[in-house]
Order: sequence, then structure tokens, then C-alpha cells
Amino acid sequence: PAMENNGDLDLNCLATGDVQLDKAIYQWITWDKNPRTRAQIEALLLDGQVEELRRRLCSRMTFGTAGLRAAMGAGFALINDLTIIQSTQVNNSYVKGIDSLSYMTSLLARLTAAVMLCKDIPVFLFSTYVPTPFVPYAVKRLGAAAGVMVTASHNPKEDNGYKVYWHNGAQISSPNDKEILKCIEESSEPWSESWNESLADNSPLRSDPLREISKKYMEDLSSVCFHRELNTKSPLKFVHSSFHGVGHDYVQQAFRAFGFPPPIPVPEQKDPDPNFSTVSCPNPEEGESVLELSLRLAEKENAKIVMATDPDADRLAVAEENSGCGWKVFTGNELAALLGWWMLFNWKETHSDPADRERMYMLATTVSSKILKAFARIEGFHFEETLPGFKWIGKKIHELAKTGNEVIFAFEESIGFLCGSMVPDKDGVSAAVVVAEMASYLYNKNLTLHQQLENIFETYGYHISTTSYVICHDPPTVKRIFTRLRTFEGENTYPRSSGGHSIVAVRDVTTGYDSSQPDKLCVLPMTKSSQMITFTLQNGIVATLRTSGTEPKIKFYTEFCAPPGKSDISSLEEELKKVTDTLVEEFLEPDKNNLIRRSI
Repeated sequence: PAMENNGDLDLNCLATGDVQLDKAIYQWITWDKNPRTRAQIEALLLDGQVEELRRRLCSRMTFGTAGLRAAMGAGFALINDLTIIQSTQVNNSYVKGIDSLSYMTSLLARLTAAVMLCKDIPVFLFSTYVPTPFVPYAVKRLGAAAGVMVTASHNPKEDNGYKVYWHNGAQISSPNDKEILKCIEESSEPWSESWNESLADNSPLRSDPLREISKKYMEDLSSVCFHRELNTKSPLKFVHSSFHGVGHDYVQQAFRAFGFPPPIPVPEQKDPDPNFSTVSCPNPEEGESVLELSLRLAEKENAKIVMATDPDADRLAVAEENSGCGWKVFTGNELAALLGWWMLFNWKETHSDPADRERMYMLATTVSSKILKAFARIEGFHFEETLPGFKWIGKKIHELAKTGNEVIFAFEESIGFLCGSMVPDKDGVSAAVVVAEMASYLYNKNLTLHQQLENIFETYGYHISTTSYVICHDPPTVKRIFTRLRTFEGENTYPRSSGGHSIVAVRDVTTGYDSSQPDKLCVLPMTKSSQMITFTLQNGIVATLRTSGTEPKIKFYTEFCAPPGKSDISSLEEELKKVTDTLVEEFLEPDKNNLIRRSI
């Protein structure tokens, strides 16, 4: 394209031969007022990078299991000033007030606030970084119409994200998410005043809720504190890593609120650092390899328990010193078994009337362990499962509350936990201090967390699970893999066996099919925008394959649910590993499809 004298691209000379792409380029260069991202598109255009331009400009981010999440950069498919403004302008059509909160990229939060302020909508904008669970908490506490959090959570440093919460404090879910995306596509030109980030400083409609929300949150933690007097006497020492994120100050405060001395912080990971300089992957779920600094510090300080919150502090990993034999790093499913037991144990102390159990619920996502289902079957309360993603749990909590029911615990296997009813979303801050109290109580009775987990399995049945993934950066390959599973032996036929075991039921949430139901229809909502198929084998193993809503991964989940009394753990683990390995090789064909196997 020709260049005008002022150095800008001559918009009249744009021509790649692709009408859709030319229109998208014109829109971007006309609308984007950030010189850095505008220059990225101009440079790609001058270099003739047509395919890269098409990738960035001819598709748009969609709301996945955790809102919008993508790499930062120029283009409608990435996170940047313009796409944040577009998303917020559409939110403006839905709400009359918003609670806007920032994480690593404060500019994006300020632009989010500016969009609302320029339309005379009052905004609560935190003056510093806060944990993600503060957003839904603040929405409910302040009576806001919605909330926004700018966060990439545990994604790589190149990524960022944008979460939207509704007036009930839950993340937006269908149909609101689809309506927002539709509105973005239909009316995406930014208002000129949306770029005025100084409104976040100067508008009388902007206020800072930091002090009030921090104070009220710490006070409300008392609803999940059951043994404060015992906590004050506990000899246990804890180490906490905030994984270069925002959790340090708030976990320290939460421990004090429970009567504990604050945990020992990992100094190298205590403060926010968007480069995640000490970890190869900013995700504590990856286990011992990324927890190394925490574990070494715990050994030096003679601390028995290590905790790590992910960068935006909504998820929690826990490890326990294992009788001089290294460390036991709990999976999300194992930690949920402990936390579910603990919440039930304390709930029963104050609810002796059997009728109370008719109104009590626990929830889990469908790819998570069925251990809470076993609790409910024996203890007489209700258990329900949801689609993957805490937005579905939040939606279910809201529905149950309207009919007078109470959810005391909910979780997803990817180390996301909700204890009590403070926040209708996963919360690593409250989960950390609840784990500390549970550990202190158990150690006072000469029990470790690991020993109590064994006691739980002895009572309710061993639940042995495996969760992992393969990486695939090519969407057509992912589609081909799942299409093959739906046409395994012809149209609309699924695999009938795996590893020598018959498949007795298939549930395909993408198409709405469930062979176990009389009408062959899924009980869970159909989700055409993502892939998820669950296989139930004759030996009782349940296996799910699904695409991630935020990362280029195909995840797989398998679980062996044994009845109480069957405690030959080694044979259960061996059988589960065999079935999992075979299922991955037969159904995903990693080598043939050039899938990248998990390396951590």
C-alpha cells in the first residue's frame, strides 16, 4: 500500500485480494488509537503477511470456560485496547453500573472503566491489584450490575484475559455470553471517548472500593472459620507462594483473620511479576516441578504444608511433607475430597435436623471426581454436576438459592474450590486458609492430610483419577479427531471398546447425545462451540475427552470409582493407567496427529 506524507497508511490503497480481510484491515487501522498495536498491523501489511493478518483480524475471541483469553497483540482475535473497549461497550448495553477491577494490565482495566464512565455510569475501580474472587464478592457486596476482571490467570506470560461477572456475582454463561459476542460483531466501532483513560482518574463517578471490600471480605471469612481458638494454638508452619501474582497480601490477611500467624512467603515469588521469572509455567497445578522453590523453603523452615495460589489467586495447590519421604502434592480431586469432607463435617455440627439435608448441596463440574456424589449417596444430601467451568457452578448456585437451597462446597478438578457461600466462584484465598484450619485440626488429632484422605476413601470408596492433556495448535486437526470419534464405524457411531473393555455408555455434550438416557438426549446443556465426549466403560472407569476453553489443549480425564471396602489401591491404579494410556493412543492418535505430549 502507498504511504501518505504523514507516515500513515493510505487507506484507499488497501488491497490483498480478500474482501473480508481488506474490510477488517481498514476497520482496524481506522479504529485502533494505540500506536503500538496499530503499527503491528501496518508492519504485517507492508510485509505482505496475508495469512497472519487473516489469523489476527478475520476471527474473534469467544467466551470460553473462563471468559475471553488469548495472547496479547494487535487484531480482533487477540487481547488489546481495542478488543477490550469493544467488549466493554457491549456490556454497557446490558448494564447500568459496573464494577471494574484490574490485574496485571492496569491500562486495560482503566479503559474498561473509561467506556462506562463516558456514558455516565458509576464505576468502582480498584486502586491496586486484587485477587479475581474479589470481583464477584464486590459485585454482590456493592450491588453492582456487573463486574470485569482483566486477568490471564495461569496462562503463559504472552496471554491476557477478560472475565465478565453478572449482577448475581457469577461469571456470565449462555445465553448472555452469546448475545454479547453477537452485539460486538454487529456494532464494534469504538466510541471516541472510550479511549479517554484519564476518566479513570478524573471522573467523579469513579470510586475506589479497595479498603471496604478488603475489610468486609476478611470479616466474612468467619463464615468458614470453625475452630479459631484451636488455630491460635497450632504449632503447624505453612509456606505460601503467590506464583508472581497478587495473592501474597490477601493470604497473609486471611491467615490472621483465622487466628494463625501469617504463612512464610516464598520471597522470589511474593510480588507481582508478569514475566513469571522463576517458573517455566505459572500454573501451580503442574505439581512438584513448578513448586520447587516452595518445597525447598518448607524443608529449610521445617514447615509441613506448602500452599500455592495461581497468579490471580482463584486456584490453590497444596503439598504435604510425607513422613520424611518427600512431598505429597495433592491433585485437585484429592484436595476436593478433603475439603468436601471438612465442610460436611463442620456443617453437620450445627445441622442436626435430617430435614436440613434436603436443602444442602455440593456441586462439581462433570470432568471432576465423583467423590462428592459418593458423599451425597451415603450422607443423604444433594449432589449435582455442571458443565466444565466455574461459570456453570455459579449459575447453578444462583438457581438453587432462589428455591431456598444452600451450596456449602463446589469444585473443579483444576484446583478450583469454593468453600461456603461468600463468593459464587472459585477462590484460592479462602480455600488456602480453610485448608490451614483443616490441617491444624487433623494434626491435633495426630492425623495428616494424606492419612485423612485415606480414611475418606475407606469410608466412601476409593476414587482414583488421572487428568492430563496434549497440545494441538491446529484447530482443523482437533475437529478431525472428534469427527472420527463420532463416525468410528460409520455415520453417528462411536467406539464400542477401548483397551479390551466394552464401552457401555457415550455422552457427547457437543451434539447433545447421551446413549444412557431413554430419549438419548444429554441432561447437561449442549455446547456446540466446544468438543466434549464422555465414555463409560464396563469396568466402571469413566473417561472424558474435551477441548480447553482457554488454551490449545485436548484434555483427558479418567476416574476409577470403587465401592467402599475395595481397597486394593495398586491394582486400581494399574488398571486406570492401562485404560488411560490405551484410550489416548487409540482415540487421540498423538503421533499421527502431531500432538505435543505434556512435558511437565
